[in-house]
Amino acid sequence: MAKAWIAGEGPRADAEVRLFCFAHAGGGAALFRRWDEHLAPSVDVCPVVLPGRESRLREAAYDSMDRLVGPLSDALRPYTDRPYALFGHSMGAAVAWEVARRLARDPAGVRLGGSAREPVVLFVSGRRAPHLPTSRRRFCDLSEDALLAELGKLNGTPAEVMDQRNLLDVFLPTLRADFTLNERYAPLPGPRLTCPVSALLGDADPEVDPDEIAAWRDATDGGFTQRVFAGDHFYLKGPRPEVLDALQEDLDRALLSPFVR
Repeated sequence: MAKAWIAGEGPRADAEVRLFCFAHAGGGAALFRRWDEHLAPSVDVCPVVLPGRESRLREAAYDSMDRLVGPLSDALRPYTDRPYALFGHSMGAAVAWEVARRLARDPAGVRLGGSAREPVVLFVSGRRAPHLPTSRRRFCDLSEDALLAELGKLNGTPAEVMDQRNLLDVFLPTLRADFTLNERYAPLPGPRLTCPVSALLGDADPEVDPDEIAAWRDATDGGFTQRVFAGDHFYLKGPRPEVLDALQEDLDRALLSPFVR
């Protein structure tokens, strides 16, 4: 059942490092398509598929972080038998942070040198730091028509999908559950991280500003890097070689750390 959470054939046995990727509200593995073509062969790109989308469309989506993080962390734990990193975009950034904290503190997790394993680096994209409140509008309380209108403005849903209301009706329950999870989320009890955090955003993102991204430095006792790319909330779509070059650079730096076994 653990492999149901990871797109494709599941994690590779020959990987030097695994990169678990978490998408935005309503998103899935498609956001990370072709990333494996741009990153080094030693990096195993593992897009995470949450219930309610893609191959798990028939399953009900989670609408709260505290219900999601436990089973998600349990599913990923067998694959943390080697260095791993987490990448989360928008809602996925909060999910990735909570998973990192759960894996770090859980005594059942993989242990190296007597301590639970954290990611070698946590990538967070397009979302304010978890301890910051937001004054932005809440999508989860909008009517269906208003919700669809706002989705169109964000530029994250393909036009061919936006033009098919019958198809959108299939995804609306998952979208609403995701927005509920994201917008009502408050940090769960857990430790501070000690791994480096790398934060990314688009310079025209209407959902987050540079100061809100910079506040991720307070989420860890490790190093912090911030990068800004041209684009809106979905600046990373493409994929963008310059974004993936930045990820590779940070992965390489983290893997050279003397604390990584």
